[in-house]
Amino acid sequence: MPETALQSLPAIPLTSLSEDEILFRENVRQFAEEKVRPLAKEMDEKGVFDKSLIEQFFHLGLMGIEVPEQYGGADGKFFEAILAVEELSRADASAGVVVDVQNTLVNNALLRWATPEQKKKYLPRMASDTVGAYALSEAGSGSDAFALQTRAELKGADYVLSGRKLWITNAKEAGIFVLFATVDPAAGYKGITAFIIEKEFPGLEECRVPKSNVLGEVGKGYKIAIETLNEGRIGIGAQMLGVARGAWEYAAKYAQERKQFGKSISEFQGIQFQIAQMATEIEAARLMVYNAARMKDGGAPFVKEAAMTKLFCSQVAERVTSLAIEVYGGVGFTKDYPVEKYWRDAKIGKIYEGTSNMQLSTIAKLVMGK
Repeated sequence: MPETALQSLPAIPLTSLSEDEILFRENVRQFAEEKVRPLAKEMDEKGVFDKSLIEQFFHLGLMGIEVPEQYGGADGKFFEAILAVEELSRADASAGVVVDVQNTLVNNALLRWATPEQKKKYLPRMASDTVGAYALSEAGSGSDAFALQTRAELKGADYVLSGRKLWITNAKEAGIFVLFATVDPAAGYKGITAFIIEKEFPGLEECRVPKSNVLGEVGKGYKIAIETLNEGRIGIGAQMLGVARGAWEYAAKYAQERKQFGKSISEFQGIQFQIAQMATEIEAARLMVYNAARMKDGGAPFVKEAAMTKLFCSQVAERVTSLAIEVYGGVGFTKDYPVEKYWRDAKIGKIYEGTSNMQLSTIAKLVMGK
């Protein structure tokens, strides 16, 4: 497996942060503790994300982290977006994924492929008040993403879109969608095109979209989807890292409070080993997330690392949250305690933005040079 050559780089741990990064992380962590965590249970029970939180995300600059200052964004780095997703997910996975999709998928796609006119029109909205969503999946188009059936037919000055999309994260809250449709089913993946869709565009079964809202080139939507999801997978790794951290912290605290046989259960070697195993896997996951994010910011190839990060972090989150429930015992399985929610939240990490099997397929091809 090829190694990246080091060119007189200082020996700095991957988990080391600059002063600005530390300040940013601490601000997000404090916000997550004070504003997000108290609402997590209620939002879970109602199945509705609190609108006031989204407004605060914008106020804190979390929805336009990499958007340049000229468009009203924070002009930050991808790594900062990853830190935000991790810290928010530690309190509530849904908060983490709202910020994740906004930054790593939608804003990323606009920054890389939008025309100057599109950037001027949409990026200020993305940074100030408009949630973005990413519409790729369909009923018959999951892992086989490019089997999508949504059509885009050019009629005069507009494309007319028809079809159905599923699993659109942020769909209810979104004002702008990056949507993928095919202009020519016979062309296979080379017919797929990306569009910028505004919520106000007329039509439900058929949506009229101006030609000026094609994102990138006609027929090159597959490239946008693939490359955007590569970055998005690091974001999902960060989400799963945050979920695992949150569950572990509750389990470690409970183990020291819960008493059996006259002493806290944390004094029993069996529990100590579980806590230690969980902490070790979380640390390994953190190193993978941070490494992949630093590689992306540094302009190094990161596709393999992104796939490995998503694969491993989703596995760690599933294992850690399951062990956290076991530390709690019977009550851990009830909704009276917080760890069962982390367990539920962990499962999606192995499914969306590329299943674990798809990540393994990608990794295998890359490590074997195919």
